Amino acid sequence: MTHPRPRLVVYTRVYPNSAQPNYGLFVRERMRRVAAELDLVVVAPVPWFPFQGLLRRLRPHYRPAVPAYEEQDGIRVYHPRFFCFPGVLKWSDAWLQALGSLPLMRRLKREFGYELIDSHFVYPDGAAARLLSRWLGVPYTITLRGSLLRFGRSKAQKRQIDQAIHDAARVFSVADSLRQDAISWGHDPAHLQVVGNGVDLDRFRPEDQAESRRRLGLPEGVRMLVSVGGLTERKGFHRVIEVLPQLRQSHGDIHFVVAGGASPEGNNRAELEAQIAALGLQDCVHLIGAKSPDELRYVYSAGDVFVLATRFEGWANVFLEASACGLPIVTTRVGGNAEVVSSDDVGLLVPYGDADALRDALRAAFEREWKREAILEHARINAWQTRIPQLLAAFQAITAPAAAAVPAAGDGLADGAK
Repeated sequence: MTHPRPRLVVYTRVYPNSAQPNYGLFVRERMRRVAAELDLVVVAPVPWFPFQGLLRRLRPHYRPAVPAYEEQDGIRVYHPRFFCFPGVLKWSDAWLQALGSLPLMRRLKREFGYELIDSHFVYPDGAAARLLSRWLGVPYTITLRGSLLRFGRSKAQKRQIDQAIHDAARVFSVADSLRQDAISWGHDPAHLQVVGNGVDLDRFRPEDQAESRRRLGLPEGVRMLVSVGGLTERKGFHRVIEVLPQLRQSHGDIHFVVAGGASPEGNNRAELEAQIAALGLQDCVHLIGAKSPDELRYVYSAGDVFVLATRFEGWANVFLEASACGLPIVTTRVGGNAEVVSSDDVGLLVPYGDADALRDALRAAFEREWKREAILEHARINAWQTRIPQLLAAFQAITAPAAAAVPAAGDGLADGAK
């Protein structure tokens, strides 16, 4: 039977776990709010390869061991393993991920009675969700995140992505730029709905700057740039470090703080440290490691300007978190950044890869008298409370006509899965 509260499986590889607590927080923040209104479980597949333990000796953070089952905020989270070739044959990932997830998905359908698979990231997760949907007779949705066009070079991946988008019951996009990319591939605009990420105003709020700096062991009485994200080339921390000597020459004692650590995309801390040493910036660049969500507001509050010289983003939640802490933003005009930093009252946008423009925008940000109330209002407008009703309405519309073939869930679902 169709349940009064639709039952969902949230399906994505990008979800926090005990080994990677900051991985995919933006997915969890969205779906734990949905979980307050609908019944759901999370299936977050984990890539596996027989010799990945050996690879971990060379790259310590590579594919850390993840438990098969966890509970997070009262939500059941499953981590089925699937065979995944490291770095090659990426066109096979969706098929292998779907096959690895199938036994668990069959059992959850029997015991939990889900009516919808809600996948995040179009590849491989969305493409795998399409296969599971066909095999299990359950509709699916996709949320477009990150970048779509980077898959255009692989005909095999693009074909799977086109099929997944076409066959989905609904396609959400966290930014209109991603929606436009899908439209440019020939997909129906009416099939693509923009639902941006939001910000948790209970967690992200301004704190006293001096106290925040003391809490983090950062210097007081200086101007401070802050940035948050995994230590990867894409985030562009090296681009900020590159222009820091010129900023310090014209604007005095400026420091740069980066909160972030290794991520599944990689870890370029060693390269950043070498760059810092080569430029003699050891005393004014602070790589403070990954911070928990509850600690991040002190990172933002310690700064004067938030900067992210990123190569691409879908919808970067760090911008809204910075706004919620009252911080102006300087970032690159890529992906959905212009949709988040949507006003000159909030921040400044520069062309990607233009070091002079980045330097000049940072100078302007330090010199400008920002209206903090306008920045905080921008965060309030983009709170999660404005997003979730859109998702709930879509999920209800998709599952309302569901056939009466799905049994009710038993209470002991998690017992055999730990």
